[in-house]
Amino acid sequence: MTVGIVSTGIYIPQTKMTSTEIAALSSIPEEIIRQKMGIHEKPIPGEHDHTVQMGIWAAQQALQKANIEAKSIDVVMYLGEEHKEYPLWTASIKMQEELGAVNAWAFDVQLRCGTTIMALKLAKSLMESDDSIHTVLLAGGYRNVDFIDYTNPRTRFMYNLAAGGGAIILQKNYEKNHLLEADIMTDGSFSEDVVVPVGGTKKPLTPEDLENNLYQLDVLDPIGMKERLEQKSLSNFLKVIRSSVAKSELNEENINYLAMLHMKKSAHDYILCALGLQEEQSIYLQNYGHIGQIDQILSLQLAVEEGRVREGDIVTLVSAGIGYVWGAMTIRWG
Repeated sequence: MTVGIVSTGIYIPQTKMTSTEIAALSSIPEEIIRQKMGIHEKPIPGEHDHTVQMGIWAAQQALQKANIEAKSIDVVMYLGEEHKEYPLWTASIKMQEELGAVNAWAFDVQLRCGTTIMALKLAKSLMESDDSIHTVLLAGGYRNVDFIDYTNPRTRFMYNLAAGGGAIILQKNYEKNHLLEADIMTDGSFSEDVVVPVGGTKKPLTPEDLENNLYQLDVLDPIGMKERLEQKSLSNFLKVIRSSVAKSELNEENINYLAMLHMKKSAHDYILCALGLQEEQSIYLQNYGHIGQIDQILSLQLAVEEGRVREGDIVTLVSAGIGYVWGAMTIRWG
Protein backbone atom coordinates (compact mmCIF):
# COMPACT_ATOMS: atom_id res chain seq x y z
CA MET A 1 0.00 0.00 0.00
CA THR A 2 1.16 3.54 -0.78
CA VAL A 3 -0.03 7.00 0.24
CA GLY A 4 0.43 9.89 -2.19
CA ILE A 5 0.05 13.65 -2.16
CA VAL A 6 -2.73 14.57 -4.59
CA SER A 7 -2.43 18.33 -4.17
CA THR A 8 -1.46 21.16 -1.86
CA GLY A 9 -3.06 24.54 -1.17
CA ILE A 10 -1.71 27.76 0.30
CA TYR A 11 -3.35 30.95 1.49
CA ILE A 12 -1.16 34.02 2.10
CA PRO A 13 -2.69 37.25 3.50
CA GLN A 14 -2.33 40.37 1.40
CA THR A 15 -1.23 42.48 4.38
CA LYS A 16 2.55 42.56 4.84
CA MET A 17 5.03 43.74 7.46
CA THR A 18 8.39 44.84 6.08
CA SER A 19 11.89 44.68 7.51
CA THR A 20 11.73 48.46 7.85
CA GLU A 21 8.68 48.20 10.10
CA ILE A 22 10.21 45.43 12.21
CA ALA A 23 13.39 47.50 12.62
CA ALA A 24 11.38 50.53 13.75
CA LEU A 25 9.42 48.51 16.33
CA SER A 26 12.39 46.55 17.66
CA SER A 27 15.19 49.14 17.39
CA ILE A 28 17.27 46.50 15.60
CA PRO A 29 19.11 47.82 12.50
CA GLU A 30 17.24 46.90 9.32
CA GLU A 31 20.40 45.38 7.83
CA ILE A 32 20.42 42.79 10.65
CA ILE A 33 16.70 42.08 10.16
CA ARG A 34 17.29 41.43 6.45
CA GLN A 35 20.71 39.80 6.37
CA LYS A 36 21.08 37.92 9.67
CA MET A 37 17.47 37.21 10.61
CA GLY A 38 16.53 36.74 6.96
CA ILE A 39 13.27 38.71 6.94
CA HIS A 40 12.60 41.01 3.98
CA GLU A 41 8.85 41.01 4.57
CA LYS A 42 6.23 38.70 6.01
CA PRO A 43 2.45 38.30 5.74
CA ILE A 44 0.40 39.35 8.74
CA PRO A 45 -3.35 38.84 9.19
CA GLY A 46 -5.83 41.27 7.72
CA GLU A 47 -9.28 41.88 9.16
CA HIS A 48 -10.78 38.61 7.94
CA ASP A 49 -7.67 36.40 8.09
CA HIS A 50 -8.69 34.22 11.02
CA THR A 51 -6.72 31.06 11.75
CA VAL A 52 -9.18 28.35 10.74
CA GLN A 53 -10.60 30.43 7.90
CA MET A 54 -7.15 30.65 6.31
CA GLY A 55 -6.94 26.86 6.51
CA ILE A 56 -10.35 26.58 4.84
CA TRP A 57 -9.26 28.84 1.99
CA ALA A 58 -6.09 26.75 1.50
CA ALA A 59 -8.16 23.54 1.54
CA GLN A 60 -10.54 24.93 -1.09
CA GLN A 61 -7.54 25.63 -3.32
CA ALA A 62 -6.21 22.10 -2.80
CA LEU A 63 -9.61 20.56 -3.63
CA GLN A 64 -9.90 22.65 -6.77
CA LYS A 65 -6.40 21.68 -7.93
CA ALA A 66 -7.09 18.00 -7.26
CA ASN A 67 -10.49 18.21 -9.01
CA ILE A 68 -12.11 16.11 -6.30
CA GLU A 69 -15.33 16.69 -4.39
CA ALA A 70 -15.25 17.38 -0.66
CA LYS A 71 -17.77 14.60 -0.03
CA SER A 72 -15.12 12.07 -1.10
CA ILE A 73 -12.94 12.99 1.91
CA ASP A 74 -12.90 10.35 4.65
CA VAL A 75 -10.97 12.23 7.36
CA VAL A 76 -10.35 15.93 7.97
CA MET A 77 -7.34 16.61 10.17
CA TYR A 78 -6.70 20.15 11.47
CA LEU A 79 -2.96 20.83 11.69
CA GLY A 80 -3.13 24.56 12.39
CA GLU A 81 -2.53 26.47 15.59
CA GLU A 82 -4.53 26.52 18.83
CA HIS A 83 -4.68 30.32 18.66
CA LYS A 84 -7.82 30.51 16.54
CA GLU A 85 -11.31 31.98 16.29
CA TYR A 86 -12.54 30.58 19.62
CA PRO A 87 -10.89 28.83 22.60
CA LEU A 88 -11.73 25.18 23.32
CA TRP A 89 -13.03 24.70 19.79
CA THR A 90 -12.56 21.72 17.46
CA ALA A 91 -11.42 23.43 14.28
CA SER A 92 -11.49 20.35 12.04
CA ILE A 93 -15.25 19.98 12.48
CA LYS A 94 -15.74 23.59 11.38
CA MET A 95 -13.56 22.94 8.32
CA GLN A 96 -15.54 19.79 7.54
CA GLU A 97 -18.78 21.80 7.58
CA GLU A 98 -17.49 24.74 5.53
CA LEU A 99 -15.94 22.49 2.88
CA GLY A 100 -18.94 20.16 2.58
CA ALA A 101 -17.00 17.07 3.65
CA VAL A 102 -20.24 15.46 4.80
CA ASN A 103 -18.92 11.89 4.74
CA ALA A 104 -15.79 12.57 6.79
CA TRP A 105 -14.97 12.45 10.47
CA ALA A 106 -12.64 15.08 11.84
CA PHE A 107 -10.12 15.79 14.58
CA ASP A 108 -7.38 18.26 15.53
CA VAL A 109 -3.67 17.54 16.06
CA GLN A 110 -0.98 19.76 17.54
CA LEU A 111 2.81 19.71 17.81
CA ARG A 112 3.50 23.42 17.35
CA CYS A 113 5.58 24.06 14.23
CA GLY A 114 6.25 20.32 13.91
CA THR A 115 2.57 19.51 13.34
CA THR A 116 2.66 19.00 9.55
CA ILE A 117 5.32 16.29 9.76
CA MET A 118 3.46 14.56 12.59
CA ALA A 119 0.12 14.86 10.75
CA LEU A 120 1.56 13.30 7.59
CA LYS A 121 2.97 10.39 9.60
CA LEU A 122 -0.34 9.96 11.44
CA ALA A 123 -2.44 10.15 8.26
CA LYS A 124 -0.26 7.51 6.59
CA SER A 125 -0.67 5.24 9.61
CA LEU A 126 -4.44 5.72 9.62
CA MET A 127 -4.66 4.73 5.97
CA GLU A 128 -2.49 1.67 6.55
CA SER A 129 -4.57 0.47 9.51
CA ASP A 130 -8.13 1.30 8.36
CA ASP A 131 -9.49 -0.04 5.07
CA SER A 132 -12.31 2.53 5.09
CA ILE A 133 -9.95 5.54 4.90
CA HIS A 134 -8.93 6.41 1.34
CA THR A 135 -8.75 10.23 1.22
CA VAL A 136 -7.46 12.49 4.01
CA LEU A 137 -7.41 16.28 4.09
CA LEU A 138 -4.81 17.97 6.29
CA ALA A 139 -5.35 21.72 6.65
CA GLY A 140 -4.94 24.60 9.04
CA GLY A 141 -3.95 28.19 9.63
CA TYR A 142 -1.36 30.06 11.64
CA ARG A 143 -1.18 33.59 13.05
CA ASN A 144 0.99 33.33 16.16
CA VAL A 145 2.48 36.64 15.03
CA ASP A 146 -0.30 38.03 17.24
CA PHE A 147 1.77 36.98 20.27
CA ILE A 148 4.99 38.82 19.36
CA ASP A 149 6.13 41.91 21.26
CA TYR A 150 8.86 43.49 19.13
CA THR A 151 10.19 45.41 22.13
CA ASN A 152 11.00 42.15 23.97
CA PRO A 153 14.57 41.12 23.05
CA ARG A 154 14.06 37.67 24.61
CA THR A 155 11.78 36.73 21.72
CA ARG A 156 13.78 38.22 18.85
CA PHE A 157 14.29 34.75 17.33
CA MET A 158 10.51 34.72 16.83
CA TYR A 159 10.24 38.12 15.12
CA ASN A 160 9.84 36.13 11.88
CA LEU A 161 6.44 34.72 12.94
CA ALA A 162 3.85 35.43 10.24
CA ALA A 163 0.38 34.32 9.10
CA GLY A 164 -1.14 32.03 6.49
CA GLY A 165 -2.89 28.76 5.77
CA GLY A 166 -1.93 25.46 4.17
CA ALA A 167 -3.51 22.19 3.08
CA ILE A 168 -2.51 18.76 1.76
CA ILE A 169 -4.77 16.11 0.24
CA LEU A 170 -3.59 12.50 0.56
CA GLN A 171 -5.00 9.39 -1.09
CA LYS A 172 -4.37 5.71 -0.55
CA ASN A 173 -2.64 4.02 -3.53
CA TYR A 174 -2.39 7.31 -5.42
CA GLU A 175 -0.05 6.71 -8.36
CA LYS A 176 2.56 9.36 -7.51
CA ASN A 177 4.12 11.65 -4.87
CA HIS A 178 4.44 8.84 -2.34
CA LEU A 179 5.05 9.47 1.34
CA LEU A 180 8.01 7.40 2.45
CA GLU A 181 9.14 7.49 6.10
CA ALA A 182 9.21 10.11 8.85
CA ASP A 183 11.41 10.67 11.87
CA ILE A 184 10.36 12.78 14.87
CA MET A 185 12.16 13.55 18.10
CA THR A 186 11.12 15.63 21.11
CA ASP A 187 13.13 17.01 24.04
CA GLY A 188 11.16 17.90 27.16
CA SER A 189 14.03 19.83 28.72
CA PHE A 190 12.76 22.76 26.62
CA SER A 191 9.07 22.26 27.43
CA GLU A 192 8.63 25.41 29.53
CA ASP A 193 11.23 27.66 27.94
CA VAL A 194 8.87 29.41 25.50
CA VAL A 195 5.37 30.08 26.81
CA VAL A 196 2.60 32.65 27.03
CA PRO A 197 2.98 33.15 30.81
CA VAL A 198 -0.61 34.17 31.53
CA GLY A 199 -4.06 33.00 30.43
CA GLY A 200 -3.75 29.36 31.48
CA THR A 201 -4.83 27.57 34.63
CA LYS A 202 -1.60 28.46 36.47
CA LYS A 203 -2.16 32.20 36.02
CA PRO A 204 -5.55 33.26 34.65
CA LEU A 205 -5.59 36.44 32.59
CA THR A 206 -6.20 39.71 34.46
CA PRO A 207 -6.70 43.31 33.28
CA GLU A 208 -3.21 44.11 34.59
CA ASP A 209 -1.72 41.34 32.48
CA LEU A 210 -3.32 42.84 29.40
CA GLU A 211 -2.05 46.31 30.24
CA ASN A 212 1.50 44.97 30.71
CA ASN A 213 1.48 42.84 27.51
CA LEU A 214 2.06 39.67 29.51
CA TYR A 215 -0.31 37.68 27.26
CA GLN A 216 2.37 37.47 24.56
CA LEU A 217 5.08 34.87 23.98
CA ASP A 218 8.08 35.05 26.28
CA VAL A 219 11.23 33.09 27.08
CA LEU A 220 11.50 32.28 30.79
CA ASP A 221 15.20 31.29 30.75
CA PRO A 222 16.72 33.00 27.70
CA ILE A 223 20.39 32.38 28.57
CA GLY A 224 19.87 28.75 29.53
CA MET A 225 17.69 28.04 26.52
CA LYS A 226 20.19 29.58 24.12
CA GLU A 227 23.05 27.53 25.55
CA ARG A 228 21.09 24.27 25.48
CA LEU A 229 19.58 24.87 22.05
CA GLU A 230 22.93 25.73 20.46
CA GLN A 231 24.25 22.36 21.62
CA LYS A 232 21.36 20.40 20.11
CA SER A 233 19.28 22.18 17.49
CA LEU A 234 21.28 21.96 14.26
CA SER A 235 22.53 18.46 15.03
CA ASN A 236 18.93 17.36 15.70
CA PHE A 237 17.82 18.87 12.38
CA LEU A 238 20.42 16.77 10.61
CA LYS A 239 19.59 13.71 12.69
CA VAL A 240 15.88 13.65 11.77
CA ILE A 241 16.61 14.36 8.10
CA ARG A 242 19.14 11.54 7.90
CA SER A 243 16.92 9.16 9.88
CA SER A 244 13.89 9.88 7.69
CA VAL A 245 15.94 9.25 4.56
CA ALA A 246 17.54 6.10 5.99
CA LYS A 247 14.16 4.69 7.04
CA SER A 248 13.09 5.29 3.43
CA GLU A 249 16.03 3.09 2.31
CA LEU A 250 17.84 6.06 0.81
CA ASN A 251 20.76 8.24 1.86
CA GLU A 252 21.30 11.99 2.04
CA GLU A 253 22.98 12.04 -1.38
CA ASN A 254 19.58 11.10 -2.84
CA ILE A 255 17.88 14.30 -1.60
CA ASN A 256 16.98 16.58 -4.50
CA TYR A 257 15.01 19.20 -2.57
CA LEU A 258 14.80 20.14 1.11
CA ALA A 259 11.61 21.96 2.23
CA MET A 260 12.75 23.80 5.35
CA LEU A 261 11.05 26.09 7.80
CA HIS A 262 12.22 29.70 7.90
CA MET A 263 15.16 30.21 10.27
CA LYS A 264 18.09 32.59 10.42
CA LYS A 265 20.04 32.55 7.16
CA SER A 266 23.26 31.14 8.60
CA ALA A 267 21.41 28.11 10.04
CA HIS A 268 19.61 27.51 6.73
CA ASP A 269 22.92 27.60 4.86
CA TYR A 270 24.60 25.33 7.43
CA ILE A 271 21.96 22.60 6.98
CA LEU A 272 22.31 22.71 3.18
CA CYS A 273 26.10 22.60 3.37
CA ALA A 274 26.12 19.71 5.85
CA LEU A 275 23.94 17.67 3.47
CA GLY A 276 25.93 18.60 0.38
CA LEU A 277 22.99 20.51 -1.13
CA GLN A 278 23.15 23.62 -3.29
CA GLU A 279 21.26 26.86 -2.62
CA GLU A 280 18.76 26.14 -5.41
CA GLN A 281 17.79 22.84 -3.75
CA SER A 282 15.78 24.69 -1.13
CA ILE A 283 13.82 27.95 -0.98
CA TYR A 284 14.71 30.50 1.68
CA LEU A 285 11.42 32.03 2.79
CA GLN A 286 12.73 35.58 3.23
CA ASN A 287 9.52 37.09 1.83
CA TYR A 288 7.23 34.93 3.97
CA GLY A 289 8.88 34.66 7.38
CA HIS A 290 7.89 31.70 9.52
CA ILE A 291 4.26 30.58 9.08
CA GLY A 292 4.72 27.83 11.66
CA GLN A 293 3.80 24.36 10.45
CA ILE A 294 2.68 25.79 7.10
CA ASP A 295 6.31 26.41 6.03
CA GLN A 296 6.89 22.90 4.65
CA ILE A 297 3.68 22.99 2.58
CA LEU A 298 4.56 26.45 1.28
CA SER A 299 8.13 25.49 0.39
CA LEU A 300 6.97 22.33 -1.42
CA GLN A 301 4.27 24.16 -3.39
CA LEU A 302 6.63 26.97 -4.39
CA ALA A 303 9.28 24.44 -5.48
CA VAL A 304 6.81 22.54 -7.65
CA GLU A 305 5.52 25.77 -9.21
CA GLU A 306 9.08 26.97 -9.92
CA GLY A 307 10.15 23.63 -11.43
CA ARG A 308 12.67 22.89 -8.68
CA VAL A 309 10.95 19.55 -7.97
CA ARG A 310 10.67 17.18 -10.91
CA GLU A 311 9.55 13.63 -11.68
CA GLY A 312 11.41 11.08 -9.60
CA ASP A 313 12.95 13.58 -7.19
CA ILE A 314 13.43 12.80 -3.52
CA VAL A 315 12.00 15.59 -1.37
CA THR A 316 12.49 15.85 2.38
CA LEU A 317 10.37 18.14 4.54
CA VAL A 318 11.96 19.25 7.83
CA SER A 319 10.57 21.21 10.76
CA ALA A 320 11.23 22.23 14.35
CA GLY A 321 8.94 23.63 17.00
CA ILE A 322 9.09 24.98 20.51
CA GLY A 323 8.68 22.39 23.19
CA TYR A 324 11.04 21.21 21.55
CA VAL A 325 10.40 19.01 18.51
CA TRP A 326 12.30 18.21 15.32
CA GLY A 327 10.79 16.20 12.48
CA ALA A 328 11.34 15.16 8.87
CA MET A 329 9.30 13.34 6.21
CA THR A 330 10.70 12.01 2.93
CA ILE A 331 8.65 11.90 -0.29
CA ARG A 332 9.31 10.32 -3.68
CA TRP A 333 7.89 12.91 -6.07
CA GLY A 334 6.26 12.07 -9.35
